Amino acid sequence: MLGESTRAALAAGGLAIALALAVPGQAHHSTAMFEWGSATEMKDVTVERWVWTNPHTFLYVRDSAGNRWAFEGMSPSHLARAGWSKRSLTPGEKVDLTYYKLRDGRRGGFNVTVTRGNGSTLQQLPVRM
Repeated sequence: MLGESTRAALAAGGLAIALALAVPGQAHHSTAMFEWGSATEMKDVTVERWVWTNPHTFLYVRDSAGNRWAFEGMSPSHLARAGWSKRSLTPGEKVDLTYYKLRDGRRGGFNVTVTRGNGSTLQQLPVRM
């Protein structure tokens, strides 16, 4: 039978191991999946869904041929500082956008800008001076 101090030491050791395993490592993915720095333009697409969630926002649109495209964006906290909100885009809205393509050729990428029908442009990334 184990003594009180031995049981306490085993419990503390077990707790320490459990906590060490529970701490996430580098959970964020790389941007290597995008053709970073080479923006492509899409005109007159229809917003299907605007997802305002951590760690990244997502914009789903349909092109004139009816193809669905998916674009990853910055985090809501970053975009809020740049003037975006969860109400910035609405389903059915027509927009123009720029994006960095996915390297594997799928329809989508990293959203860079969205230009709304009223001419206002929302930027995902800081404008270089």
